Formats: sequence, structure tokens, C-alpha cells
Amino acid sequence: MKETVVISLKQFSEDSKNLAGSINADYLPYKKEVFIEAFGKYKKIVAVMSAGIAVRGISGLLKDKWTDPCVVVVSPDLKFAVPILGGHHGGNELAKEMSELGIIPVITTATETRGLMSVESVAENIGRQVLNKDSTREVNAAVLKGTIPKYVLTGPAIALVEPSVSVLLRKGEYIAGVGCRRGVTESEVLEALNRAFEISGVKQDEIFAYTTTKLKEDEKGLISAIGKTGGTLVFLDDDIINAEKPESPSRASDKIGLNSVAESAALALSKRKEIVMKKHIFGRVTVAIVR
Repeated sequence: MKETVVISLKQFSEDSKNLAGSINADYLPYKKEVFIEAFGKYKKIVAVMSAGIAVRGISGLLKDKWTDPCVVVVSPDLKFAVPILGGHHGGNELAKEMSELGIIPVITTATETRGLMSVESVAENIGRQVLNKDSTREVNAAVLKGTIPKYVLTGPAIALVEPSVSVLLRKGEYIAGVGCRRGVTESEVLEALNRAFEISGVKQDEIFAYTTTKLKEDEKGLISAIGKTGGTLVFLDDDIINAEKPESPSRASDKIGLNSVAESAALALSKRKEIVMKKHIFGRVTVAIVR
């Protein structure tokens, strides 16, 4: 299955099938439930129809701009391509791609209309993704006012950033939450992670980031172990962790004022809030994996 699909009304099917072939996309004829089907399968949707039909079709399906597919409406005469959803998440690029076919892209996102690149676009161009998603609104607003600095850090390193700083990390689908006892060793953490990967079926290079409570900022064994994996370890504040509702609350964590560490921390940074492996205890280390 391809990552893009073209959907059109019956009367525009021939032109739409040709369009699908030109952009390496699947084709689906329009029907009442077609957007429900497409949302579950495709990352990019091209709708050859009026914007009104497309908007009504997707209105009840929207969940999160970071996980929803991008949607580009193409006018039935194939003259204009208008991203109506996910402009910063592939929609603008898809519309521009179709300009090679003579279709005019109509871009409405504030940064791109001024010839600037959003945080999301920068991340996509360099093969990264945004860790702290809430930061993008403030950073993109600053981009509109003028250039903002960009810093590249090479690890191992520790970076403390404010909420208005967007952090771009390697791409991945999963967050690994890690809790541990005081004085845990590097080898204990690495062994626990390896066992977690075996149980969950998730590969180490699919991990977007590792996370735990800020109470572990001085835990040398944990920090060293994550450094050996080449991953990024994110320390979270208590309020962020306690805002989540883990499937497996922890009595041990309750002693330090947290509902859990591994599961809640992973949920806090995850994209889809889907628990792939609920917390497992491996000796003095607890690991949970969330998508």
C-alpha cells in the first residue's frame, strides 16, 4: 500500500486516476465512508472535489495534527491544490509536488506564505521530528518576526531548554519510559532495555526518546546506559508525569509523589498514547514502551 491516496467523485474519476498515477498514489472512488477508510491507512490524502465536501468528510475524524494525515483539496478542473489539513505535516510539500503537473499550489500557512520555513518543515527536511510539540506555536510565531538561532548539539550531552525551544530528534515511533532504584548500574539498565525490546518486538532504533522523572537527573548508571544506546534521555517534571493516567499505577512511585514513572513518562511524550508494553519490572529497573 502506498502512503498517498487520491479520492474523487465519480465524474472526475478518469482525470483523478491519471493524477494518482503521476504522484505514485492509490485511488479510491468517493463514497460516504471513504474518508474513514483513508484516515486509517494513508499519510496523505488528495481530494478531487469541492473543499466543502472534503471538510464535511473529515470533520468528525480529526484527533491530533501530529497524527492526522494531511489533506489536500484539488479543484475538479485540476487547476488548484489547497492543503486544508496538515500543511506543515506534508500537505504543503504535496501541493508543491503537484505543481509539476501544472496544478497551482495554494499555500495558506503563515510561515510559508512569507517564504519562511516552519519548525515542522525544518524537521522534515533534515529527517527529524519535534520532541516537545507544544513549543512549535511560539517558535513559529518567532520565525514570522525574524530569524531565530539554531543550535546543533552532539552527544553525549545534557541540554536544559525552556518550553519555547523546539527540540528536534531522530525519527521514531516509540517512547521508552524508564524507572529505576537508586544506584542502579549501566549494565542493569541495558539488560532491562534489551529484555523490553524482546518482549515488545520494538527495535532499539525505533525508539524516538527515553524518558524518566527529573528526580533521576543524577542517576549515573541510567544516564550512561542511555548514552550507550545513542538515544536521548528526557527528564520530566512531576506535574507532566502526574497528568497522565497509566494502566499500571505504581505503589513505589506513589512514595515520591508520582502515579508511576515508566508508563506515565512514556505516555507524556508519546504521539498516539498507545501502550505497546505496559510497565515491566526487571530487577531494579522498570520499563514501559508507548507509541
